[in-house]
Amino acid sequence: MSDPISVSGQSNAKDKDKDPYEINIFEPGAISFSRSQGGVFQGVVEGKVYEELILFRIFPFQYNTQYISVRNSKSEEIGVIRDIDQLDEESRGEVDKELQLRYFLPVVTRIDSIKQKADMWIWELQTNLGQTRIVMRNLHEHMQYPSLHRIILTDVNGKRCEIRDYSTLDAQSRNKLKDVL
Repeated sequence: MSDPISVSGQSNAKDKDKDPYEINIFEPGAISFSRSQGGVFQGVVEGKVYEELILFRIFPFQYNTQYISVRNSKSEEIGVIRDIDQLDEESRGEVDKELQLRYFLPVVTRIDSIKQKADMWIWELQTNLGQTRIVMRNLHEHMQYPSLHRIILTDVNGKRCEIRDYSTLDAQSRNKLKDVL
């Protein structure tokens, strides 16, 4: 698979004439991450200390541990981690923890019911964190299919959960899902 991010030239963060569209891919040894005593995600990036950092997945549905945007407290991108597996153990653990907090997504284990009432679709679901309800205005705008068997459900208030692989759901759940797809 080709690299979805290609970079030409060397990046110099101190260059005032820097191209704002240039992507700075970090060398694994040039960055480290930890938590402050108060639990704030922080780090040292290319020798500069940042007391607060924010992480975003550039391709959130395709790459869980690759292409992570690192931003300062003003949400300005500092650079990109190509793959967190290349980081030291402590940094990798803190980055993983921060991404799990940001991209919290309960996993559907069973579909109890899917009903249409008036102009709303009401899904009663069991997840790895317990029972939940997802309410949608229409199915097409509130369901995403990032891969063949994976479905992300989003309700009208932004609450989300995922069906990681609908083929692994029990037969009754699959039939309820098949009825609306």
